[in-house]
Amino acid sequence: MLKGKNIPLAITFTVGLIMIVSFFIPHRPFGDIEQISLKWYSIIAGFTMLLGVDSLLGLHFRKVKRKEENWIHSIVLIAGFVMVVIAGVWGTIQYGSAFDERSFFTYIYNYFIVPLQSTMFSLLAFFVASAAYRAFRARNVDAALLLITAIIVMLGRVPVGELISPYLPKFTDWIMEVPQMAAKRGIGLGIYLGALGVSIRIILGIERSYLS
Repeated sequence: MLKGKNIPLAITFTVGLIMIVSFFIPHRPFGDIEQISLKWYSIIAGFTMLLGVDSLLGLHFRKVKRKEENWIHSIVLIAGFVMVVIAGVWGTIQYGSAFDERSFFTYIYNYFIVPLQSTMFSLLAFFVASAAYRAFRARNVDAALLLITAIIVMLGRVPVGELISPYLPKFTDWIMEVPQMAAKRGIGLGIYLGALGVSIRIILGIERSYLS
């Protein structure tokens, strides 16, 4: 008889075992399990999205109610959320799709959301530059090699590099295709082995952090 705390472990073990078997035996009934699991994933993801929206709005409603620090920003978020939802529903009713070019939802997406995303990603350039400055300081031989390689790659990727030497872009391509690819594959193998190890621990019930 399974106890209450062991039921999630049993479900995880069963589902994990079925997915492994379906991967190695692509015949019925195991061959259809992947499509069935994708449908279940979509259903569960929909419910988790609702929980996320409820948590987000609840947090900001409480901030507005208690007038905590920056509670004005919470009002802007709530108003923007309500406006986007109404625009999406109205666009679906009026044009059959919220992403129709004539819908107000598409206007919001093109002239509000896209510029905001561009702004956020452009801010990452400053963090990358700051991290590069700290990483490329030639404090030792390894850092000096990293600095020299980074300079060669950056010069080889811009038109000025070809003016300096016609071989510089070719050397940059060699760096990206041989040494960089070797390091990338090594990192990838480490990631895959780590994911495999964690997956086995979760399936066997050794790793239970997802239950907390």
